[in-house]
Amino acid sequence: MNSLKGLGVFVVLAGIAVAVSLAGRVQLIVFAVTIGLVGSSIITYVASKRRYHTDRLIAGGPDMTQVVSARLLRPQRSGGGLLFAAVAMVVVGVAAAAYGALRIGPLESAASTEPPSVPLTVQYRTDTPPAAPIGRPFLQVVNTSAKPVELRSVKLRYYFDADKASGYGANCFQTELRCANITATVEALASPSPKASHYLQIGFTADAGTLAPQRNTGGIGLQLYRLDHKELNQANDHSFDAKAAQFKPSRLVTAYVDGDLSWGDEPGPQALAAGAQPSAPPSSAPVAPGVMFDNFHYTGPNDPALNVGGWHVRTEKGRPGIPDTWSADMVSFPADPTAQGGQALQLTTISDGTKQGTKQAELATASNIFQTGTLAARIFFADKPVTGRSGDHVVQAFCTISSSPSSPTYSELDYEYQPNGGWGAAGPKIDTTSWRSSKDGDRVTRATNKSLAGWHVLMLTAANGVVTYSIDGNKIFTSDGAAYPRERMGIQFSMWLIDLPMTGDRTWNMRVNWVFKAEQAMSLTDVQNAVNGFYASGINHAQANTP
Repeated sequence: MNSLKGLGVFVVLAGIAVAVSLAGRVQLIVFAVTIGLVGSSIITYVASKRRYHTDRLIAGGPDMTQVVSARLLRPQRSGGGLLFAAVAMVVVGVAAAAYGALRIGPLESAASTEPPSVPLTVQYRTDTPPAAPIGRPFLQVVNTSAKPVELRSVKLRYYFDADKASGYGANCFQTELRCANITATVEALASPSPKASHYLQIGFTADAGTLAPQRNTGGIGLQLYRLDHKELNQANDHSFDAKAAQFKPSRLVTAYVDGDLSWGDEPGPQALAAGAQPSAPPSSAPVAPGVMFDNFHYTGPNDPALNVGGWHVRTEKGRPGIPDTWSADMVSFPADPTAQGGQALQLTTISDGTKQGTKQAELATASNIFQTGTLAARIFFADKPVTGRSGDHVVQAFCTISSSPSSPTYSELDYEYQPNGGWGAAGPKIDTTSWRSSKDGDRVTRATNKSLAGWHVLMLTAANGVVTYSIDGNKIFTSDGAAYPRERMGIQFSMWLIDLPMTGDRTWNMRVNWVFKAEQAMSLTDVQNAVNGFYASGINHAQANTP
């Protein structure tokens, strides 16, 4: 009987051990301990009561002095009571073990039923109404675990109904982590629900660093918009909450660590669209020092993300072109199915033949970031106006230029495409020019007479004292000596008119798909591979510090 009782104790302890070892969770530990305590109490009570009744029977009555005497004369082992107690222990132990096993399931499936080892919380707020031209979800990730989390392993998903729009874009405009370290892609759900046909997936590059235990990322300001720039209807979006004016936890936004769900409720069965790889880290390595990339995923000339990305829309007076006609209205970011990523920068020039009726466009970096290495851009040149008759001496330019014309180390490198020619020369032609100073004529230049209508990749490589100009990988001009860059320059994209040779309304457009800069000389293939990597990772803008 004692062996059976010992077996019961052993099984109780084993059951508790199974529940604890398999679960590893506080509530199951409490449950197992409670089972043990309650079971022990029940066993003790039942055994004691049965022994009491047995003793009374032995004594022949309720007089406990007789019971004592009877025990002294003839001690009894009360086998039935002990048997009951032992069996009860076995039952309780088996119950505890069974609960632990059933609650957790097979070890192989533990990962699918247990919460992640690195729990996160996502907090959300917004400052836009349901109907708005731009959605602005603000997300904040909180590390509620006891160990640090590499942010590059984290993905967030904000779910929305695409309203049958042709395409969506997104960008980051505010974060303590630097927007260059935030990735953003818009993916379609293979199994959409009534309030979620797509999701905005936010990731982090390796440069975003580590999130310490019990710390948060700070608010990450995001913009979600239609590429056709029509108004959004967010009222039916799964993750949208117009009442969330302040940060609060939202389970309508999901978070993943290394591909495993860590927070939130997915909107129904979520099989990803073909080609999407949500669990893959957005970037396996930090962006190389001195690298800059931008694919112009912006909402318009007043987009705060433009300033964050280091861009400046020109409105100041002055030349080149028709003086004092620079307008922010001429800078836009339309959808373009022929552009990589489906969106591009568009520069527009309009004129009716008068200065008052003329507007020109320029977008430039706000700081000087290029001197040597490689600079490349994919540009769409136009040979004809979008509207009106042709004949303008229009310049579609991609340049690097010093910020001060009086600098003793003034530097400037130019591509200037002129479909109708200019400065007395016939077109179409492209001038490639390296300047020694800002004085008129102090330069070396070459004109290449050919039409460049359509998309082309233009590259500048400055290395080992030689500047090389190439188009689609074909070298067209080199310069050296005093025309080699002697200081860092800003990057400019512009379109302007040399003169006003005729009357009548006309509109010209040029487009820029992306721009890339590196501190070392690179081939066109290497540049395109790097650009493809940024697109695949969802990195719209990158700018690493120059060494």
